[in-house]
Amino acid sequence: MASTLLAAVGRNGYYIASAWTVVAAGCGSGGVAILLATVSVVEFVASPLAGLAADRFDRQRLNIAADLGRFAILLATACTLLYRDAFLTLCLSAALFSICDRVALTASQAMIPLVTGGAELAATNSIIFFIMQLGSLGAALLAGSLLGGRSPALTFMVLALLFLVSAVSLSWMRPGRLPQGVRRAKGLAPNIDTHLLDLFAAYALLYGGAVLVTVMGSSFVFEEQQGTAADFGYLEAAWSAGSVIGAAVLVRLTRATSGPILHLMLLASTALALMSLITVRAPWTLIVFATLGFLYNLGRVSIEVTLQSRMPDNVLGRAKGVMHSLAVALGLVIFSIAGAMGESVFPSTIFFGFGVVLLISIPALSIGIAQRKDEP
Repeated sequence: MASTLLAAVGRNGYYIASAWTVVAAGCGSGGVAILLATVSVVEFVASPLAGLAADRFDRQRLNIAADLGRFAILLATACTLLYRDAFLTLCLSAALFSICDRVALTASQAMIPLVTGGAELAATNSIIFFIMQLGSLGAALLAGSLLGGRSPALTFMVLALLFLVSAVSLSWMRPGRLPQGVRRAKGLAPNIDTHLLDLFAAYALLYGGAVLVTVMGSSFVFEEQQGTAADFGYLEAAWSAGSVIGAAVLVRLTRATSGPILHLMLLASTALALMSLITVRAPWTLIVFATLGFLYNLGRVSIEVTLQSRMPDNVLGRAKGVMHSLAVALGLVIFSIAGAMGESVFPSTIFFGFGVVLLISIPALSIGIAQRKDEP
């Protein structure tokens, strides 16, 4: 738990500090877009490889190594920022950091069934993701206080120490033993059937909605709502607060309905929430974004639980890697479309369009669920 909290503060603080430093260096939103695109491309390539590593090696040691890698990268970034161009330094840093970050996240999530012994997956995942969201809130507060009037190098040094402490705390943990089949796992991807395809599709669509909020949220507030920086901060806080609640209520909802039905309900609700932004005005937009954060994190945790309960331990890492890689691919498509449209279309129109895409996808996913129920 301590490692999860420290790593969440460190990774979210890193991205906040990187984006702020790029803007402060005079590169503007275009520089931030390039930085995010770099991270997405690297994650797309690294996710399946991280999953393969999680299935072939000891996951605890792999997570510790990834934490130490993040510590070293942030420390090098802090030192380099004192002498080199901030934009190029952070683009290279983000590429290296995202590799270690993907390995750490995949290995840590693949460890959850070993920590719980296969029992109470929903409760354990809810706690883990709840802590991660608290870490996101803590990262915003920490990065904001460190960046105010100080050198960015100091911020990255402090964040680096969080990963070092995270690695130390992980070394004290004693998870269950990995099955022998883990070390004999071969191939980059597990066998993917229609059950997994539907699950991967639901995850990708929910992830795409989160990417859209990240990319278009600031433009929606500043350009369309005529809001201030404080208003954008309130919007981010509303999203985070909804995410925390989403992780907290998962256990009750999973007892009330099955996973596939819950995923369809979340996709439909997300679509309606996104489409409502074309007419809703402040302060009601805060409620909508809190709802979107709630739905996203609830769906994310539910899908993780479903994946962990369906997949054997010796392929869980690779399944997680492939799932995230497909989601990042959709995120890149959304990122490209949003960038190409630029200022020619209102952000709320793009939100509405993606909501329509979600509604169209629901019948296709429900057909697959119905067909599986009819199978003997």
